[in-house]
Amino acid sequence: MADFGGTDLEGFRASAREWIEANFPAGLKGKPNPMMTEERRTPSADQEAWRKAMGEKGWGVPTWPAAYGGGGLSAPEARVIQQELNRAGAYNPIGGMGVMMFGPTLLEYGTEAQKQEHIPPIVKGEIQWCQGFSEPGAGSDLASLQTKAEDKGDHFLINGQKIWTSGAQFADWCFCLVRTDTSKKHEGISFVLFTMHQPGVEVRPIKLISGNSPFCETFFTNAIARKSDLVGPLNGGWTIAKRLLQHERSGLSGAGGGGGFFGAQKSLEALAKEYVGTDDKGRIADSDLRTRIVNNLIDTRAFQQTAVRAMMEAKGNSGPSAATSIMKNAGTRVMQDRAELTLEIMGSQGLGWEGDAFTAEELTAVRGWLGGKATTIYGGSQEIQSNIISKRILGLPDLTQSK
Repeated sequence: MADFGGTDLEGFRASAREWIEANFPAGLKGKPNPMMTEERRTPSADQEAWRKAMGEKGWGVPTWPAAYGGGGLSAPEARVIQQELNRAGAYNPIGGMGVMMFGPTLLEYGTEAQKQEHIPPIVKGEIQWCQGFSEPGAGSDLASLQTKAEDKGDHFLINGQKIWTSGAQFADWCFCLVRTDTSKKHEGISFVLFTMHQPGVEVRPIKLISGNSPFCETFFTNAIARKSDLVGPLNGGWTIAKRLLQHERSGLSGAGGGGGFFGAQKSLEALAKEYVGTDDKGRIADSDLRTRIVNNLIDTRAFQQTAVRAMMEAKGNSGPSAATSIMKNAGTRVMQDRAELTLEIMGSQGLGWEGDAFTAEELTAVRGWLGGKATTIYGGSQEIQSNIISKRILGLPDLTQSK
């Protein structure tokens, strides 16, 4: 791994820009990532070519070890790649639950055999993962989960139900929390992996207010997980789950280095000049709107800089810490503010649902605004994050335990 800095980093930037220009299909410029849409079922030739190019290069996960297909790059180099993707109007085609949560967790807790089997397909975007954590009766109190895994010698037999399983209808594999000891709560949970392509798995998508179905109900009836796909010790899954949730919150906040909420999109300033117009000095015509856009840009920049600092500090702390809860709360607020401003800028054109009277960008904006309402709930609600911040960072007493 090269440790580029200063002039050397600019040399890396030049080579990264050249590679992206040579490999990113021009027809995809400015288009959204199809990762979590129906379009991912039947990718176009350009989408498939871009995924393969980034996967082979390892730049979809630039800081992951080269031994498993990752880029093996430094954090500064990874930031350069993201900046150059943004400059080119390109999205990172390698993503999803495998990249944001499961991969980093497996790199820390998995056996060498598990890493060799599961990490390379994630790096290349060949396999998609979903998360089997929440249940109808175990949401905020996740440790109350009841999905059971019965030991059958060389495999586990899994029965139960999960809820809010993001992308389950697209997933090939699931990383799942299961109960392997009914006599204990936290210490009776194990972390297992299994294929979604088996008779014992049923997925039912849930349509949300945005019109999309990113979440699903998932039912397991005698589903099978190999013993070799038990991650960590038997009944030791809670520790692994806590670390994975830190990675999830880091990714959802945008602090995970993968673009987060601040990927390649048209700037608020450019949108406002297009829809609202400019004054005789070339500024956004509405002075109040101009001020609020500047405030959002300041918040975004402050968030991004703090996220970079947190990542640097985490390198000496073996990964994400409870501070990811702060970043998750801050990131979702900034993202939701941006979505509100986008619709306000578009005016009546930001209220469309379908039809030729609206551009694809306008329709994406209104659906994204609606879908973004969920970001303060999933991955741990704002209230859950605030509790973590108060107890684990500020050291405040847990008042719920004193009643």
